[in-house]
Amino acid sequence: MQSSSTTSEQNGDVPEGFVTVRNAGAFADRNGPLYLRLSDSTLGFCVSSAHCNPLGVCHGGWLGTFLDMQMPLTAMREGGLESQFLLTVSLSMDFLASGTKGSWVEGQATVLKRSKTLFFIQGLAVSGGIPLLRASGVYKMVPADRSRDVPKELK
Repeated sequence: MQSSSTTSEQNGDVPEGFVTVRNAGAFADRNGPLYLRLSDSTLGFCVSSAHCNPLGVCHGGWLGTFLDMQMPLTAMREGGLESQFLLTVSLSMDFLASGTKGSWVEGQATVLKRSKTLFFIQGLAVSGGIPLLRASGVYKMVPADRSRDVPKELK
């Protein structure tokens, strides 16, 4: 995954300090753009029409996918797991509010517990200080040899 150092200059909707995430895989590239604040591994995105359901609000499936990227990223960065990858074992979500087109959404995550191979993580997708989605996930660490294709920015 590559990132641009001038994202905020290119797009006024993106807060200062975020860079564009590139080459994070076809799924993320197709559903983005995603942005990353390198200082604390926070992911963010601006809700576009491509993220919206027929009612014109951010699709719940996209919000869930977004947190399913934020939560393991936080654990990988905090845990010094640069050569590892975390796979989703379980994901539970509670939708709290709607994200509107044009709004900025950021992810937040906290590692609650870590065992030898499992991470228990909770996360929030927040827009303008309002929680949109609360999630809880369990992730399994994959051996280093299976994570060789993880983009360097996510390591």
